[in-house]
Amino acid sequence: MTSYLVGLVGSGIGPSLSPALHEREADHHRLRYVYRLIDIADLGLGPDDVGEVVHMARQFGYDGLNITHPCKQTVIPYLDEMSEEAATLGAVNTITFDGGRAIGHNTDWVGFAQSFARGLPDAPTRRIVQLGAGGAGAAVAHALLTLAADQVTLVDAKPGVAASLAAGLTRRFGGDRARAATHTELAELLPHADGLVNATPIGMAAHPGLPLPAELLHPNLWVADVVYRPLETALLRHARALGCRTLDGGGMVVFQAAHAFRLFTGRDPDAERMFAHLADLIVA
Repeated sequence: MTSYLVGLVGSGIGPSLSPALHEREADHHRLRYVYRLIDIADLGLGPDDVGEVVHMARQFGYDGLNITHPCKQTVIPYLDEMSEEAATLGAVNTITFDGGRAIGHNTDWVGFAQSFARGLPDAPTRRIVQLGAGGAGAAVAHALLTLAADQVTLVDAKPGVAASLAAGLTRRFGGDRARAATHTELAELLPHADGLVNATPIGMAAHPGLPLPAELLHPNLWVADVVYRPLETALLRHARALGCRTLDGGGMVVFQAAHAFRLFTGRDPDAERMFAHLADLIVA
């Protein structure tokens, strides 16, 4: 039986369902597959110390790592190579080890793209407002523009981060399809927007609340959230109450996990089976 040792690196990751999601799929492929949580907060480390974790994983024979908040960008200096997508996005959520080399990948963007196509297949994408321009935000914006969104406006608590991402996306996609704005502009932007995406941690069990004032939502918006614990965030709950079409973070987590599983093992996972397993885990 072929064996794999992988892990998830991040902070506050105790509630993550990734271990069970990966290990159950591996069972169907008759693989011996161990998925460990490596919480930097529990280790007394900060985001800039993630290189120590990568080095440790390499030394201890890990086959790969998933990387989550807040390390998707701080991990980059400690990699030997990056895929084209990861380099373009400036964010890594998956690392494979090949001959001792640490190679960074990004499966978040295709995870969101496939989730969006599955969950909101005919949603208008002329004007989209996105909250969050960090590692997950970079992937989501890239996915939206790849899906032919006319314009994505990025809003981040750190305006410089949003501006930097918008500039990078403009170089990649051309035109004025990506732009940065501030939170004070949301009241002007949202009445004319088709959709709103939350790509911040706000709404997670460890970061409860709304990422924007509820009164800015309106029924003509579709609303998507990358958070999946809980699946129904406060944002999605308010949006549904208004009659908005919504997309939770479950699809993104399944599709990005499926692509990561393929990178780790070379096996083709069954995404629909993984969706069913996620539903079981959420209920449990």
